[in-house]
Parts: sequence; structure tokens; C-alpha cells
Amino acid sequence: MPTVAIKTKGGASAGEIALSERVFGAKVNIPLMHQAVKAELENSRQDTRNAPGRGDMLGGGKKPFKQKGTGRARQGSTVAPHWRKGGAAHGPHPRDLGHALPKKMRRAAIRAALSAKLADGELIVVDAFPLDGAISTKTAATFIREVAPTAKKSLVIIESGDDSVHKSLRNIANVTIRTAPVFSTRDVIDGGVIIITRAAAEKVDAQWNDGKPSTAISAAESVTEATPELGGGE
Repeated sequence: MPTVAIKTKGGASAGEIALSERVFGAKVNIPLMHQAVKAELENSRQDTRNAPGRGDMLGGGKKPFKQKGTGRARQGSTVAPHWRKGGAAHGPHPRDLGHALPKKMRRAAIRAALSAKLADGELIVVDAFPLDGAISTKTAATFIREVAPTAKKSLVIIESGDDSVHKSLRNIANVTIRTAPVFSTRDVIDGGVIIITRAAAEKVDAQWNDGKPSTAISAAESVTEATPELGGGE
């Protein structure tokens, strides 16, 4: 089970927190993370291309001239594609470019991303931002430099309802704010150093652990304890 030190003001340590093996100690599956990021990028695209066809043009309902007797080729409409200012033939139209990724794959990808950040030493757990309910960008920026002095870019994950923290961080360059557990695999991979509060880490752990045992040992113990009860019932 991964254990991470809890950072406080000045970069000091205030104890440790035990994180779930299933969420923060999962196998790093790079192809799965790539697939999750690619799906998010595809879902963010907006296909706004649209070439009006002959059915989208105004006019053209009247035959431009009679069928016979003019010596010209017969024509039925002035908005046909071969006419000047006519509709486009087989032109591009808006498409749904979204790519649906199964829920289990999305969760496995974000577990792998969090585990990779923890293994690389780029996941920092803080007790809380020392703001005391006040809004101070200077205090928040100083605190980030204290707990992550070498970070060029950081992703701060807080618990919902921390309005003072959110307002203090939103104007700092190279700092992205997300609310637990509403963040994606792309946010984690592209976020640089992850700074997560203890409350947010516990919420993420409870949300994405799916109620399963943290390690294989605890799972085996639960099976062993359940076996005598089944035998006694018979």
C-alpha cells in the first residue's frame, strides 16, 4: 500500500497518508492511457464544416427554360451543382467525432496515470492550503513553491466547496485547478506535478477504489474468513 508524506506550510511534513494500492499503486498501462487521452481529444473536437447542397440553396424550384426548342441542354434547376452559385455536390457536413470509452477502461487509465505520477515522485499530498478562508493569490503561490520547489507546471486537485482556494489559484500561471474526482487522464498526464489535498485524495480513493480490497492479501483474507461461515451454515 503506497504511503505518502503530507506536506504543510514551509514544506514540512505532518505525518503520512496510506493510499489505496488499487488506485495509486496500479500497473502503468501506457497504451491504455494513450487511448484515454486520444478519446478525450477526439470528444473535444467540433466538426463545424458544412457545404450547402442543392437542397440547402434558395430558389431553383422553377425550370429555367422550357425542355425543348431552345437548342440548349435540358435543365431542371438553377441550384444544381454544375450551375454557378449552385449547391455543392458531396460536400462536407458536420459529423459526430466522439469516441466512447468504456467506464472500466476510463477508470483503469486514470488509476494508471495517478500511479505513474506517484512512482515518479510527482504526486504531493498537502494537508490544506493555509488560507483560512481568505482569498490570497500570493499566499497560494508561495505555498506551491514551498511544497513543490522544482515544479514548472502543476495540477492542483482540491475538494469541492473550497471557493477561497479556487479563487486564489485561478490566476497563477502554469497552475491548473480541478475538483476531485472531476478530472481526466489527460489532466494528470499533462498536469506536471500533482498537488492534491488530503481530503481530495481520500475522496478520489473512495470514488475509484470501487469498494474492492486495496491489496491481494486483504482480498485473500476476506475469502478465508467467509469459508468457515459457509461450512457452518450447512
